[in-house]
Amino acid sequence: QVQLVESGGGLVQPGGSLRLSCAASGIIFSINAMGWYRRAPGKQRELVAAITSGGRTNYADSVKGRFTISRDNAKNTVYLQMNSLKPEDTAVYYCKADSVATSVGVYRDVWGQGTLVTVSS
Repeated sequence: QVQLVESGGGLVQPGGSLRLSCAASGIIFSINAMGWYRRAPGKQRELVAAITSGGRTNYADSVKGRFTISRDNAKNTVYLQMNSLKPEDTAVYYCKADSVATSVGVYRDVWGQGTLVTVSS
């Protein structure tokens, strides 16, 4: 019954910014770590950024200083602010919740369907 829905992807020029959002639906008691992953053309899915329930974060080296992950626990939503975008950031971006406690049970490794980010002039 848990579903993650991403939004905010699209086409942006190099140097531009986008803000991705991912909201979890359902009657949710808590969510532990959440993260953003991406799959670029011809590459494996990779971790972009992650955030714990307490707000600790980590980032891939390629996005440090440009991307910021945050979350609103009251809204069961995680965000990814992407600044100074580069063509190599082009990918499908996915959000993941590691563990979601709901009224009917605990769901682990819940993935969204992805949102496409294209950085091109």
